[in-house]
Amino acid sequence: MKVEIGEKPLLPTVVFKSCPIRASLGVLGKKWTLLILRDIGLLKIGRFNEILRSLPGLTPRVLILRLKELEGSGLIKPTVTQQKPKLVKWTLTEKGKDTIPILMSFISFGATWYPETVFDDGKARTVEELFPRRKRIESLQGPPE
Repeated sequence: MKVEIGEKPLLPTVVFKSCPIRASLGVLGKKWTLLILRDIGLLKIGRFNEILRSLPGLTPRVLILRLKELEGSGLIKPTVTQQKPKLVKWTLTEKGKDTIPILMSFISFGATWYPETVFDDGKARTVEELFPRRKRIESLQGPPE
């Protein structure tokens, strides 16, 4: 989705009851949330302790809180993989899968505009350079509708 930004304001064709960005940030804007979604959705890290290990600085208390918020918002769901001891794996729901393009946009933005922080060589890269398989998959599936 390419949007041309010019001198004129970008106005919607329908009046909003509330700003959709503000509504989305209600859950997605909280500290650690996007990184937890990245772990679950992109890196396929779904167990509590694995998520905790992958995010230094995140406390167990905050992780529990964020997982409950994400589940309550319908973005993730728990799957019990073992009863005794009880083991739970978190996965994205269909709604949660809609956050993948948001995460990919963040990856693209960071790789383009903050390469000195993101890469050892400081060289900017495109998403296509970072994930060439993704482009091949999209070409096999055809253009998005």
